[in-house]
Amino acid sequence: MELFDAIHTVDRPKIAKAIADEMAKQGKRLKLFVQVNTGEEEQKAGVAPRETAAFLHHCRDELKLEISGLMCIPPVDEEAALHFGLLATLARENGLTSLSMGMSDDFETAIALGATHIRVGSAIFGTRKPLAPGYAPAIDAAPTTYPELLHPP
Repeated sequence: MELFDAIHTVDRPKIAKAIADEMAKQGKRLKLFVQVNTGEEEQKAGVAPRETAAFLHHCRDELKLEISGLMCIPPVDEEAALHFGLLATLARENGLTSLSMGMSDDFETAIALGATHIRVGSAIFGTRKPLAPGYAPAIDAAPTTYPELLHPP
């Protein structure tokens, strides 16, 4: 956590507790976003929309985490605007003003619906090459260069 200023993927009590413990240990406060699985897709992480308020209560009141906002990644086969609108509504209902939503293909829609943070890596760096089957990068790779991620064997 010492390398980061924000985490946009807080989505389980176990992760929230680990973050709270590590922030206390390091004496550092991070900008935290709760990931909401707006499409309730099994293959994606995130809190279900109907569980967002309860999870925020757990993070804020029990773990004393300052949650800055909400984040979502809409299903690829659905209209992103519907999911961005849902996330904006959940944020308003829970007193949050920061929204991390929108990627290279839909960031303009996300901004129009209130995004404060967008992810546009593909627009800047191009699409990623798929990793070779079964390939995982070395954990002890140098933190500033990851050539094996850019050019897998």
